[in-house]
Amino acid sequence: MSGEGSASTTPHLYRPCVGIVLLNPEGLVFVGERIDTPGAWQMPQGGIDEGETLEEALFRELREEIGTDKAELLQIAPEPLRYDLPPALIKKLWNGLYRGQEQRWAALRFTGTDSDINIEYHEIPEFSAWEWVKPEDTLERIVPFKRDTYRQVFSVFSDLFRD
Repeated sequence: MSGEGSASTTPHLYRPCVGIVLLNPEGLVFVGERIDTPGAWQMPQGGIDEGETLEEALFRELREEIGTDKAELLQIAPEPLRYDLPPALIKKLWNGLYRGQEQRWAALRFTGTDSDINIEYHEIPEFSAWEWVKPEDTLERIVPFKRDTYRQVFSVFSDLFRD
């Protein structure tokens, strides 16, 4: 890749991370309202730590963001998906190193009960509120710059939403 800088000198790379479509037994999707951005909802997601497998990252993120990893892996999307941050956020997040995220999405079935969910579990909570919502109602809650990615995610996992 001549002409491109290394990771240490080139900002605006994509941050590797996981995204989780967590389905309850009724087929509803978990969404949480970001504690740092009231009105902005998303599904659990987060970075993949160095040396961590995709599956390890999925379950760690669940524990950190919702306080439980009571879930079973249903399906992993075959390809990663990327989204770009709005320009105003690039300098504010991740020390300005990334222009967005490259996410490996997975669908998981929640095997616990609602009482297992504790969004205050992690010392720095991600969410201020959470709900189970119909897949078709999820997009309207998501911040606009992530909606295209979420549409793609729901398309990949569309068979899981039908009973």
